[in-house]
Amino acid sequence: MATEFPGFSSPAASTEAPLEMLAACHHRIERQCSTLKRLAPHLRRHGSDEQARVAATAIMRYFDTSAIQHHADEEVDLFPALIESMAGSDAVCIRELTDGLSADHRKLEAGWRRLRQTLSRISEGQPALLPDEDIDAFVGLYERHMKLEEDELLPMAARLLGDDAIDQIGRAMRKRRGIADDLL
Repeated sequence: MATEFPGFSSPAASTEAPLEMLAACHHRIERQCSTLKRLAPHLRRHGSDEQARVAATAIMRYFDTSAIQHHADEEVDLFPALIESMAGSDAVCIRELTDGLSADHRKLEAGWRRLRQTLSRISEGQPALLPDEDIDAFVGLYERHMKLEEDELLPMAARLLGDDAIDQIGRAMRKRRGIADDLL
């Protein structure tokens, strides 16, 4: 599903290029979702073996930290900056877009909480199965959500936000991750 964000091709993007980093996060989310989808049939065949425990632990680590930071990067920094960039203009379309994406975040977080309970049991070696319908709903919503961001939100941000706003988003992303600006 990952589409190249125009001008942004590096999956190792940093907070120095915040829009690039947001796009690169989508590639990492896709990899975690792919692992999640492969884990369900693995569990049916092999149970909560070592491979399943390692996969479950890695998926939990990603969605418990990076995904939460990614949602905050958007909701706390990017969305308000976009709305501010339209001050004095009709920002209805941006508000509708960002409100819808924020609502998706809440649905994704609720779906993650359900999946995480099962993954936690798997990571501890307990027998458990991941319901295909829960995985399909979670991954499907992430796919639609990321496509909307890549096709509409990030190109809009690249067009509307000035260097100062993008730098401010990058600083906020570094602070959220505990990266000191003086280390860069």
